[in-house]
Amino acid sequence: MNHTDQITEDHFIPADVPHDKTDTFKNNFNGATGNTGRLMLFAGDQKLEHCNNDFYGQGISPDDADPRHLFQIASEAHIGVFATQLGLMSRYALQYPDVPYLVKLNSKTNLVSFKQRDPLSRAWFTVDQVVKFAESTGLKIAGVGYTVYPGSDYEAEMLKEAAQIVHQAHLNGLFAVLWMYPKGKAVSDEHDPHLIAGAAGIGACLGADFVKLKVPEKNGEFNPDMMNEIVAAAGNTGVLCEGGTKENETLFLQQLHDQIHLGGARGSGTGRNIHQRSLQDSIKMANAIHAITLENKTVEEAVQIL
Repeated sequence: MNHTDQITEDHFIPADVPHDKTDTFKNNFNGATGNTGRLMLFAGDQKLEHCNNDFYGQGISPDDADPRHLFQIASEAHIGVFATQLGLMSRYALQYPDVPYLVKLNSKTNLVSFKQRDPLSRAWFTVDQVVKFAESTGLKIAGVGYTVYPGSDYEAEMLKEAAQIVHQAHLNGLFAVLWMYPKGKAVSDEHDPHLIAGAAGIGACLGADFVKLKVPEKNGEFNPDMMNEIVAAAGNTGVLCEGGTKENETLFLQQLHDQIHLGGARGSGTGRNIHQRSLQDSIKMANAIHAITLENKTVEEAVQIL
């Protein structure tokens, strides 16, 4: 039995999912992963995290200035889930009811630097409020997400919130993704593979179904062998690497392919490398990422989609 088989078989359900919610969890998990155990997460939480820096300026399509652009991409492209804040969903999601959503429960801006103050990001909403929102709107909300900053002076507060959020998500049949980003004065290199493996293991201890992590690097270079310690530390929690800043399409797709098909990651979490393009180019890029992530396509086949 390989790892993906184990993830998609019916018996693989977190133990804190109640029996009357197992079908709901399986529908949400398998729907988002296309029965592959891999997740293609389209990240739209940067609208707040990075303010307008990632949505307006040189090298960014004018399409990206309007928040509606994110929802148009999510509705027309092949994705697993579109992750964004509940408030932004409340403005646009009813116009795009067929999009599979993941609610990001906490966020912070980048206006206060990590050198100025160690990061703290608390939850804005409870899982129960998300469930009620889904019930009242009929929107397809498959999961919730939350960011933890290990190494921050305030990590204990975020770890407790994350543990409760994962547990409450499972109690309601939702899956949970934790953004695990070591940051703060105690962290000298947030791309250190050994440190990232530690963050992956923390996510597993919190019960996460997936952890979204920094790309491991040494001297600014990525090698898929760096994923071995990280994937092992995560256990049966799926590893997603962040997309990072916008870069050459072929180079990005090659690294993504190597993370998944050589390094053992179980998906991708991409924002800027999708949404900073025109609508049609964003849709093509999302489809190319989906092809590598869920459809086992080669880099060459994915580039043809572009």
